[in-house]
Amino acid sequence: MRTAVQTLWFILVAFMLTMYVLLDGFDLGAGAIHVFVAKDNTERRMVLQSIGPVWDGNEVWLIAAGGTLFFAFPTLYATSFSGFYLPLMIVLWLLMLRGLAIELRHRLENPLWASFWDGLFFLGSALLAVFYGAALGNVIRGVPIGRNGYFFEPLWTDFNPTTPNPGILDWYTVLTGLLALVTLVVHGSSWVALKTEAPLNVRCRTVALRFWYANLALTALTTVATFYLRPTMFSNFASQPWGFVFPLIALAGLAGVGYFLRKERDTAAFFSSCAYIFGMMTSTVFALYPDVLPAVDPANSLTIHNASASHYGLTVGLVWWSIGMILAAIYFVFVYRLFRGKVRPGGEGY
Repeated sequence: MRTAVQTLWFILVAFMLTMYVLLDGFDLGAGAIHVFVAKDNTERRMVLQSIGPVWDGNEVWLIAAGGTLFFAFPTLYATSFSGFYLPLMIVLWLLMLRGLAIELRHRLENPLWASFWDGLFFLGSALLAVFYGAALGNVIRGVPIGRNGYFFEPLWTDFNPTTPNPGILDWYTVLTGLLALVTLVVHGSSWVALKTEAPLNVRCRTVALRFWYANLALTALTTVATFYLRPTMFSNFASQPWGFVFPLIALAGLAGVGYFLRKERDTAAFFSSCAYIFGMMTSTVFALYPDVLPAVDPANSLTIHNASASHYGLTVGLVWWSIGMILAAIYFVFVYRLFRGKVRPGGEGY
């Protein structure tokens, strides 16, 4: 019974992180492309208007996931937040600069002022995508957790992922970071194409299609590299073949993105991108279970068994988590329904 509750919380945390990537992912992708696809101030404002009503709400999923992690897996929270202290500070600053860029850009009618914040918005969005991808790469590769349950990683060491003391960045985590960036560029471009009309719509679709080819290549390369570094990740698929449904969803989504972009069906292309991201995230989660933070030395890995809170706390917490998720779902349905449709030049805000 205890294992079932721990597994449920593992799934719930994974669900919240996946929702964050799906929703805030297109915000990050829009930020990474807006200085290239938008040819003037009006079009840049349109890109911002396409995410303006929802970007801050989307980031709530990250905060909620962190809070849930603190409650359900406190040992994981303590170990990861101390070990990843340096990259977490970088991510925090990038999140702040990105938010400031969105909110302050339109405060002065000055081209230099707008260009400055546009640059920060691009930089914050692109680097966040890379760091998130590198963070996931660290989890897959494993971190140098000691017997005392703690670790610290420098930003880089020798770029060798097989060393006993790897850094945050090595050739594998850089690869996963690039995959994350390209994935979110496609995701964000598809979203902006969905929310805008020609000529901005056409440019976004073109960018999405071009990066789709890179996405295809990096997905294949990263998959091969993952199973080369951690062949044990295939064990869950071998013992429970039903789990292959997750990578199949990812493959179908990736194929759908390319197909629907060529057919100029923006809604279908965006939801195909959602399916690809969902499939990739769930495939990773399925392969990692029951680990929540693998260690370089497997004996020191954190799992759902040694990192979770008490059975009583987990059980009672399900009630409050359910209430919070119902309220969050109502809010998100209302907001996305309220701001559905295309954005127009000269619209209010941003």
